[in-house]
Amino acid sequence: MPTEIKIPAVGESITEVTIAKWLKKDGEAVKRDEVIAELESDKATFELPAAADGTLKIRVAEGETIGIGTVIAVLDGAAGNGQAPPTAAAPAATAADPLNKGEENPQASDQAGYGGTPADRPDSSPATPGAPAGTPAPSGGMVEMKIPAVGESITEVTVAKWLKPDGAQVSRDEVIAELESDKATFELPAEGTGTLRHAVKEGETIGIGTIIARIEGGSGAASATPAPAASAPAAPAPAAALATGGGASTYATGVPSPAAGKILGEKGISPADVAGSGRDGRITKEDAQNAQAKPAAAPAPAATPAPAASQSVPVTPAGERGQRRERMSNLRKTVARRLVSVKNETAMLTTFNEVNMQPIMDLRTKFKDKFKEKNGVGLGFMSFFTKAVCVALQEWPAVNAYIDGGDIVYSDFCDISIAVSAPKGLVVPVIRNAEQLSFEGIEKEVVRLAGLARDNKLTIEQMTGGTFTITNGGIFGSMLSTPIINAPQSAILGMHNIIQRPVAENGQVVIRPMMYLALSYDHRVIDGRESVSFLVRVKELLEDPTRLLLGV
Repeated sequence: MPTEIKIPAVGESITEVTIAKWLKKDGEAVKRDEVIAELESDKATFELPAAADGTLKIRVAEGETIGIGTVIAVLDGAAGNGQAPPTAAAPAATAADPLNKGEENPQASDQAGYGGTPADRPDSSPATPGAPAGTPAPSGGMVEMKIPAVGESITEVTVAKWLKPDGAQVSRDEVIAELESDKATFELPAEGTGTLRHAVKEGETIGIGTIIARIEGGSGAASATPAPAASAPAAPAPAAALATGGGASTYATGVPSPAAGKILGEKGISPADVAGSGRDGRITKEDAQNAQAKPAAAPAPAATPAPAASQSVPVTPAGERGQRRERMSNLRKTVARRLVSVKNETAMLTTFNEVNMQPIMDLRTKFKDKFKEKNGVGLGFMSFFTKAVCVALQEWPAVNAYIDGGDIVYSDFCDISIAVSAPKGLVVPVIRNAEQLSFEGIEKEVVRLAGLARDNKLTIEQMTGGTFTITNGGIFGSMLSTPIINAPQSAILGMHNIIQRPVAENGQVVIRPMMYLALSYDHRVIDGRESVSFLVRVKELLEDPTRLLLGV
């Protein structure tokens, strides 16, 4: 018996995930607990194991975003056997199994993409021997498509764009529309195979559960030699097909797929100038990408006077001027939404100071080799800054607090979030109880969390619950910045690059390695005196690191 693989619950606030990558191919035999896919939410990446042994049948394409509990694949019980046993009720000429996207029934495929009504389709010849000519193929019923639940707080969506026109033939899981809420944009896949009938116009706003479309019948089996409908005018064959003397044209000949049509429109190329390599001569995405615009014919010389010297002649810019468009990842969307929310909902401002890094650099130079030999990890700047911040947070608890409704919550522990630039965006793993860790413990935790971030293996628990954040823009060469608070925290410390600058010491001008520090804070919780005093305390501890060792 087939086993359905559904998207599991991966966090309290996560309602949808994206299929980041299929690690196993459609039709491949898999073992129980073998990882078959990577799922990506707006907060982390997860691995999806197989629930049983069997042959994998993929239902959701790579890159699609779907809700929790959605069936994304099926495991056939007999491993290695990619075909389901035939049943007596299924005729031999039925359409392709929507779960097996690698195969297609050659008779049913003649209907795919036809945009007419059932009455004027060219496949109106009988599907059953002995039926009179012009009898339509038997219908497979009707599927009503309703707006699915797309989030806890979302009650309505807008039909941003219909990707398939009314009356078009669609296949199961084919994206037919884009839905837009006040938080994100979602794709709506077809729930069956058949003729699409719109129930809502593009641009309308409707509630969750409303019927948005109906899919009539199915792509029923057509006869091998369909009789052309008298009411359907013959479409002109594209020039390329006529020139090559190919086979008989059908309704699909020279018709671009939606993706191909978009590419051709951007290039300014007519579909009539492109030879389609798809089934029945359909123009595929690859055909459109490889198509080249025909050079304009040279104009005949005209007996017109030469343009005056004062007339301006448009100049075409030299070089490539290409553009590309990429969809924002869920992680990037969440980061963008949270940063804008912080700017709008907090009274954020930034105070600055500078630190002489010479004492720390001398200490590292003296002991870094022995430190690494003993502990197996290098002695970096982050452990000094983390220790200094923990001491200052315990002296100024308001900097370690946050607002919860009408209350201010103070923490007597220091969970320090470390901003890390991961391949898919900015993440902030948390060092728990950093105030209790030694230099060695902090350095090992930083290395461990940074490694998980680079491999996209951080969990939700490892990125939530921090009380204060440290970000180091100096590793990228930042001279000075105003970091944005990591909500719901009330403050963030920004480190910057170390520059040799002239400073005055004991009435003498000397060259010292200096770093600017920036503390962004929420003025609703932290007063100016507390913010400045906190940053001055951090400066004192860093410029005299023996204070960190002695706790003074």
